[in-house]
Amino acid sequence: MPLLVPTVIFKRVTAITPQYLAQHGIKALILDIDNTLTGHGSQALPDDVEKWLCDMQAAGIKMMVASNNFKKRVAPFAERIGLDFTAFSCKPAPFGLMRARKMMNVSKNDLALVGDQIYTDALGANLYGIRTLLVVPMYEDTKPTIALKRRLEKPVISRYYKKGGKLL
Repeated sequence: MPLLVPTVIFKRVTAITPQYLAQHGIKALILDIDNTLTGHGSQALPDDVEKWLCDMQAAGIKMMVASNNFKKRVAPFAERIGLDFTAFSCKPAPFGLMRARKMMNVSKNDLALVGDQIYTDALGANLYGIRTLLVVPMYEDTKPTIALKRRLEKPVISRYYKKGGKLL
C-alpha cells in the first residue's frame, strides 16, 4: 500500500502555496487536468485556479500538464493556460512523467506531481520516485469507472490519515 499513499493531501490545488513548495525543495510541478485544475472534460478554468497558476509562475515554479487524456482534449486546455503538455501519459506507468520531467529539465528531487487520483497520479508518482501532492477532487465523479476508483481509494486515504497525514 505505500506505493499508493500520497506525500500530502490538499483541500484544493489552490491550497498549494509557493511557500510550501519552497519549504520542501519543490521547484517544478507536473499538473493533472481533470478534477485537479478543472472539471472532467471542461476547457474552462476557474478564476481562483487561474490566479493560482499566475502566482506559481510569479514565484518561479516550473509547471507543465501531464494527462492520460488524448491530445485533442489536453492541447487546447494547456494552450489556454500557457503551459507545455504531454498527453496520453499512461499514468500510473512512469513514462509520461519521465517525459514531462525531461521537458522541464529538472531533477526528480525538485519535482512533484499534482493530481486527484490515487491509482493513477499517486501510484504513478511513487513508481517514478517523485512526490505526490494529492488534491481533493474538485467535483463529484459521475463516470461509473471513476466513481468505483473513488470507493477503492477510501482505505488508502484512511491509512494516510491514520499514519498522521494532514489535509492542508
